[in-house]
Amino acid sequence: MKALSIRQPWAWLIVSGHKDVENREWSTNFRGRVLIHAGKTMTRAEYDDAVSTALHVGYRGTVPSREQLQRGGIVGVATIVGCVPPANRTSPWHMPDQFGFQIEDAKPIPFVACKGMLNFFSVPRDVRTELLQMHELGTII
Repeated sequence: MKALSIRQPWAWLIVSGHKDVENREWSTNFRGRVLIHAGKTMTRAEYDDAVSTALHVGYRGTVPSREQLQRGGIVGVATIVGCVPPANRTSPWHMPDQFGFQIEDAKPIPFVACKGMLNFFSVPRDVRTELLQMHELGTII
């Protein structure tokens, strides 16, 4: 199972179905289902900047407080269906000079603690086992 680590509140905006693009400085050929990992680190300035950006692109809901956002584990699942180059932006969430990983079918799942890594990464065996047990119970994927 592959995962992608994303800082909060961006991870929450994705798994809640609001943000349809994840911005990266690098391109990817990866397509398919991916676990969304919420990174452990989030400064007050990063949180404030993300909320401000969300409002700027048209999000009109309420973002959970910094303290309410789960961090340091798997928080959802989504499907990456494409990678849009910087010059072909189509979503307000796609930032200039970034590649946009197009996201569909995102949803939250029960939190599972997991150490994040850069790029796409395979989750450890114990995390995979826990996620598969949830899947068998119909809780995820």
